[in-house]
Amino acid sequence: MARGIMLASLLVAPVAIFIVVVGIVLTGGGARGSAYDYVVHVDLPPSSRTLGLPPVQGPEDASRPLVVIDPGHGGFDPGAGSGSFKEKTIALAISRALRDELLQGGGIRVAMTRDEDRFISLSERPSIARQLKADLFISIHSDSAEAPDASGASVYVLSERGSSEAAARFAARENNADTINGIGISQAGSTVGTILLDLSQRDAQFGSVQAAQLVLREVRGKLPLHHDGVESGALAVLKAPDIPSILFETGYISNPRDVRYLKSDEGRRAIAGAAAQAIRAFFARNAQGGA
Repeated sequence: MARGIMLASLLVAPVAIFIVVVGIVLTGGGARGSAYDYVVHVDLPPSSRTLGLPPVQGPEDASRPLVVIDPGHGGFDPGAGSGSFKEKTIALAISRALRDELLQGGGIRVAMTRDEDRFISLSERPSIARQLKADLFISIHSDSAEAPDASGASVYVLSERGSSEAAARFAARENNADTINGIGISQAGSTVGTILLDLSQRDAQFGSVQAAQLVLREVRGKLPLHHDGVESGALAVLKAPDIPSILFETGYISNPRDVRYLKSDEGRRAIAGAAAQAIRAFFARNAQGGA
């Protein structure tokens, strides 16, 4: 009996609700007597919550240089890749290896924009570095291409114009990480061009190029290179105008040979070791006044 009543209620309730709604509309309820008067607007939560600053690891001496490592993508933004092997996963693994390498060597403080699989908008990543007053920002990624023979590492710095057509396409693809179905979800401030501030912060831009050149020097002969020179592009993640910032593409996730290397412990150690050497050389050179 109770079960029958329950079933009857389930059948009757929708009909009753429909009758009430129709009645309200037909009787002119509301200010305009329109069905639109009864549409309920619900504010969706923001696409990314305001993140607290990550912990800074390493020496407690605040005068020691601080590196902010940024594992690309994360959360609902997987980046490049297919199947179970995603760019966000390899970026985090290499970033952790680089962090551990720097901490083990001592003398350098390290923070990571994310140490788990979560989404962080492009605008928040350099903002974290600025709030922490970082001395260097390095964003870790792995590239992809339609051509299966594209392979090797690349290093990018910020510029209003890409160094090549391929660099411009890459920048457009990376900057698209803050969109869903073409709709922007990050309030980055406007275009990357306005963020450049006409490159008035020349010291930071010079430092970016210097750091990128040192990374290339250290990886040359240890890792295959896609480009043997520093690439540039209008990359929103490198927008901090007062912090030397580089984007390190560690290989092509669309290339089977690169994928095997990126998956291996040996490959990750080699990438992290080369990047750590470059970072130490960067700080040593600047401590000597650029000598």
